[in-house]
Amino acid sequence: MTDPADDHDRLRALEDAGFPLHSLPPEQRDVLRDLSAEELTLLLGLKERLDAAEPEVQAHSEIAGGALF
Repeated sequence: MTDPADDHDRLRALEDAGFPLHSLPPEQRDVLRDLSAEELTLLLGLKERLDAAEPEVQAHSEIAGGALF
């Protein structure tokens, strides 16, 4: 069984990274709460890379009127 403090820290790390946990159903929050340390690191790394690419994607959608290319 995991330490409840670890569960809180895991969810806090996700919230701090911008995951909208408040809008997720409890079942999905439970899945995120139960991530292993490796899974959490991977998910946070993916979120960071997606966020880094976001301005370019947003600029394209504004210029091209939402067209995907």
